[in-house]
Amino acid sequence: MLPTMSVIPPRLLARRALVGLTIGLLLAPATPLWAEESPVAEAITPTISPFDDRDYRVITLDNGLQALLVSDPDADKAAASMNVRVGSAQDPDDLQGLAHFLEHMLFLGTDPYPQSDAYQRYISDNAGSHNAFTAQQDTNYFFDIEPSALPGALDRFSEFFLSPLFNADHLESERNIVHSEYMARIRDESRRENDVLNQLLNPDNPTTGFAVGSRDTLANPPEGEATLRERVIDFYHRYYDANVMNLAVVAPQPLDELEALVVERFADIPDHGLSAPTVDEPLIDPDTLPRYIERESLQDRRQLRFYFPVPDPTDEYRTKPTQLIAHLLGDEGDGSLLAVLREAGLADGLSAGVGRGDGNEALFTVSISLTPMGAERLDDIEATLFAAIEQIRADGLAEWRYDEQKSLSEQAFRFQQHGAPQQEATRLAMSLSRYPVEDVQYAAYRMDGMDSERQQLYLDALTPDNLLRVYSAPDVESDTVSPWFNTQWKELPPTTAGQILSGLALPAPNPFIASDLTLQAGQDEQPSTLIDTPTFTAWHMQDSRFNTPSVEWRVSLQHPSASYSAEEAVLTRLLAGWLNDSLNESLYPAWLAGQSFSAYAHARGMTLSFSGWRDGQTPLIEQAIEQLQQADISAGAFERVRYQLQREWRNAPRASLTGQASRALGEALLSPQWSTDELLAASKRLDKHHLEDFRERFLDGLYIDAMAVGNLTADQAREQASLIRGALTPRLTQDDIPTLAPLEASEESTVLHPHSTREESLVLRYLQGRDTSIDEQARLSVLAQWLDTPFYQQLRTEEQLGYIVNAGYSPLLEAPGIGLIVQSPDVDSGTIAERMDAFMAAAGERLETLSDEELAAHRQAVHDRLRQRDTSLQGMANRYWQATALDEVRFDRREQIAERALEVSVEELQALWPALLAHPLDIRFNPGDAPSDIAAYRETLAPFDAR
Repeated sequence: MLPTMSVIPPRLLARRALVGLTIGLLLAPATPLWAEESPVAEAITPTISPFDDRDYRVITLDNGLQALLVSDPDADKAAASMNVRVGSAQDPDDLQGLAHFLEHMLFLGTDPYPQSDAYQRYISDNAGSHNAFTAQQDTNYFFDIEPSALPGALDRFSEFFLSPLFNADHLESERNIVHSEYMARIRDESRRENDVLNQLLNPDNPTTGFAVGSRDTLANPPEGEATLRERVIDFYHRYYDANVMNLAVVAPQPLDELEALVVERFADIPDHGLSAPTVDEPLIDPDTLPRYIERESLQDRRQLRFYFPVPDPTDEYRTKPTQLIAHLLGDEGDGSLLAVLREAGLADGLSAGVGRGDGNEALFTVSISLTPMGAERLDDIEATLFAAIEQIRADGLAEWRYDEQKSLSEQAFRFQQHGAPQQEATRLAMSLSRYPVEDVQYAAYRMDGMDSERQQLYLDALTPDNLLRVYSAPDVESDTVSPWFNTQWKELPPTTAGQILSGLALPAPNPFIASDLTLQAGQDEQPSTLIDTPTFTAWHMQDSRFNTPSVEWRVSLQHPSASYSAEEAVLTRLLAGWLNDSLNESLYPAWLAGQSFSAYAHARGMTLSFSGWRDGQTPLIEQAIEQLQQADISAGAFERVRYQLQREWRNAPRASLTGQASRALGEALLSPQWSTDELLAASKRLDKHHLEDFRERFLDGLYIDAMAVGNLTADQAREQASLIRGALTPRLTQDDIPTLAPLEASEESTVLHPHSTREESLVLRYLQGRDTSIDEQARLSVLAQWLDTPFYQQLRTEEQLGYIVNAGYSPLLEAPGIGLIVQSPDVDSGTIAERMDAFMAAAGERLETLSDEELAAHRQAVHDRLRQRDTSLQGMANRYWQATALDEVRFDRREQIAERALEVSVEELQALWPALLAHPLDIRFNPGDAPSDIAAYRETLAPFDAR
């Protein structure tokens, strides 16, 4: 697949700027640091956090392949990632998408394992997952699996790079699948933006090509020329070489065992003495700047991006000369560029940072999300941006600011939490291809000292003469259309000087930096009740396993009318959105310092979420509650938040089709639910005074559920919980709060259509279980596991119905179910449904002859997947917090299902199968389908059996 390109949320981009350049932008090849004849590098090991107790080893095989081995005894999955420093930039002009097509072809059989699904089936049968992506200068393959199955997985994985068959029988089908992937993404706004951007950059720069590929670009060459298969093989041998590969393996096995596994399987990858390709052509011709562009957006969203060509800062990761500039321009605190634009009603989001690097050049980008008023004042926004840049040039690049960023970065590195093994393996393989070995963990955080000269060089590039400005909006029209994603765009003459908005100011020293980062000993197995009264329940779990002095607080403020009507549901969302908006400037420094707060609405009310260092969290909680209770709701803030929600609801029919189908399923089988159309209509009937009245009613009638998970004692948690309870004074009991309940699907087979404007077709077939018992949840989990690979293999690989094809366990709250989904660019939903019917009939026949021995692997896979350990404090806290939303709070439910899964018999599944097929619910869509009245359907349903 191609990496998903999306607009990075401002906070995430700012956070990335805080800790350094992101992996995806670091494109310089790594330099070998030792002689090839030594298979183990003993002198050079990665710099790691003092709380990282994993063992590391870097080896270089005789063929030049460099591998990073990580032994993590606590890991319950093994994972590997191979990063090949070759990507779409190496596509030949006459076969665009060839690197991506090759990535697909490697999955379809090798000499020792010729079956096209041999790798996928082995991974799936051993509780694993797998994927790959092709980027401009990288192709990355990765998987995770049950640790005991790692040798077999590496057997199959390594053969991708040794003996791929380039299966001729699947050449055409895989070309169709690549085309389906292209069509599935053709309406993605980020890809449409890049398609226009590629027309404005230097066409000789190879990173500006069409990376995905299509039926047309990957067509067989004319007769007499090399065939498509021959071109794929030639590309593979021309570019794939041990010297441009970097392998990372993360697993619980000891290092010596991991080394033996890797050496035995990867030592024979050919060594042709190749090096990673480089890009020599300029990214953009400076003589073409400045340029002013407008492009059409399919979504109801207005965006303004300022692109400035700069040197690629990859090799300067030790000093990060763009870090402070990006931080100051992307700041959201008082006096920031965003705060000034928000106050004027022109913008509601902003991000800044370096992207689109090719090893030589990159683009420093400032991206601003506009309000309708902001769309009318583009020149004023530009003038204010350059005023902010001048302010930085005059007084922003002070050493104390750099040192503050360095201190925060060191804190983040010291207490970093390891992701899931697959995440870690992929990140480390890419990092190994970019950095010296000692910095594969540390590079993103490393800040050795301020390089004022280089900072000034980058700042000097941020000028009006070096600008490419792109404005996107739904009302842009033009006869010029981008070649691959059909985006209308046009060039405008240079603009006139705009008016600079007042109020810009550089941030003061951050007052929220934590000082007490000691780790407190103590470990609970699961949450326990801390406070239990009729109106307030608090849970607590002390944790030290993640080696971070952090705490996750969740506080659910529940009110009887939160979802009583569409208007009340909108007001709940408005209240949560206003609280976030109103605290944005004052709490942004706290967020930079490792503390974060957010409020989000749900069917029962709203949840206040606090994450970060234990030190300093109490004042944050106090400030958020005081703001919620007493702060003035300004007209400007109300309109800004309402506009953001309305924009989201207006864009819902244009969102991903699979997401729309899932939302339609939830609207059909959960109560209470309101459609985006109903919410949008209700929002237009509300004014500021409605929100003020609602806040008063809401706070006067609360039941509160709270949980603290992290590095704090029960006494510390009780003190904070008492503070929350005393400040909010809940008066209602849990019995006063309506529940979010699953409904039983109609006894008749039903087809519903979502409200969509997409141009693809889709079927989501939902098979609902019979009750909410642990037994039934275990049965459906095992059955979904058994269906997964054959469904994918038959409907995607063999029948080529589309790129998005999957089957999986999909519960709605406690109601178990199986979802089977196919999205296609050119096959109608009726035909897809017929193919699904045929698959289900064949599956029923296979089920009748299924042996217990064949089912055993699927039982074990479900068990192992459910017993996976949490890989972050936040992830663990969220899992336990979700358990409190169910009527019966049981924190060991996942473990119970896992153990019961080992006992599921073939006979149980055979008895279950007819019941599942008796009344399926289909969510179907073809372009132009009229939406169904899902609310009317929901009203005919009874509550789901809660046994």
